[in-house]
Amino acid sequence: MDCIPLSGSDDGTQSLMDSLLGLLRVRVKRGINLAVRDVLSSDPYVVVKMGKQRLKTRFIRKDINPEWNEDLTLSVSDPDASIKLTVYDHDTFTKDDKMGDAEFNIKPFIDALKMDLEGLPSDTVISRVQPGRSNCLADESCVTWKDHKVIQDMCLRLRNVERGEVEIQLQWIDLPGCKGL
Repeated sequence: MDCIPLSGSDDGTQSLMDSLLGLLRVRVKRGINLAVRDVLSSDPYVVVKMGKQRLKTRFIRKDINPEWNEDLTLSVSDPDASIKLTVYDHDTFTKDDKMGDAEFNIKPFIDALKMDLEGLPSDTVISRVQPGRSNCLADESCVTWKDHKVIQDMCLRLRNVERGEVEIQLQWIDLPGCKGL
């Protein structure tokens, strides 16, 4: 099956779809003990970037422990890509304040997707990623086979700020007829 162009014109969309591996759903769950940037609290939101893609959550008023539970979907064409997550404090009349950032690599997640996992029991841990200098993990992160899907839960420690963590979950979405993994 061929990829179906996203638009009716021949503007290079076909080659874009041919290089697409699939979609990565990043569920931004919650922030933990985020920095205070207003008088007593902050109005945080999260920006997720991969390559030229930039997506953001809604902001939550006056909460340093916000619960977003929002899904942001990125198009993946490079399995070695890293994703940068930045937390900001929404301000009405001035530039939004930065509240830290974190970066992570999706390679362990992509590697698990390439395995034949059918037949494994749900909640099987495929791999574990330990916190270290090369990542922003606050705790061990497990890539897990759950309900016929590969998921990865992460708790990211924010850099360039006095405190704060963000919990996210990765899940893959196959696009039928495209390159795939």
